[in-house]
Amino acid sequence: MEKVDRRIVKSRQAIQTTFLQMLVKEGFDEITVRNITEQANLGRKTFYLHYVDKYDLLDKIVDDHIAQMRKISDQKKDLGILEGSILWFSYVEQHKPFFAALFKSKHASAFRSKLLLFTTGEIDNKIHEGSHPLIDKTIFLKFLATATMGVLESYVLQEIDSDIEDVAKQVVQLFEKLIN
Repeated sequence: MEKVDRRIVKSRQAIQTTFLQMLVKEGFDEITVRNITEQANLGRKTFYLHYVDKYDLLDKIVDDHIAQMRKISDQKKDLGILEGSILWFSYVEQHKPFFAALFKSKHASAFRSKLLLFTTGEIDNKIHEGSHPLIDKTIFLKFLATATMGVLESYVLQEIDSDIEDVAKQVVQLFEKLIN
């Protein structure tokens, strides 16, 4: 296994930590590479050795979150749909400031697309091929995934005043009614 230079790891951590702090405090649209490097106490050249721009940085962080959510999905396969959904929703709860900042951003559409693609795939794994033969599967998946994301977004932006387990339970109940 190839050993990664500690300086590379430290630089990436400093950039990502600073970016995430700024994301929550100021919002994605207000962040500049210059601000990141100044607050992280790094040169702009160091930033550009690791990332193309702030969108590339965001993509890498979003990819890391999707990878973590995928791990949770793999772990929850042995659980029922309710218990698994609570795990998945709890992950969003644990990273609520991050998700809230991205849902509020006008320019973080890649985040939404990746999360929607991930959610669609997870729902696709749960529905049976023969269920709802009168409905186009693509439309059905898109409907369920966007509905789930809408609920998550409303929760993260504090438009829903329930705890995460109640939200997950209600989403699962709706999901089960629609697929049965």
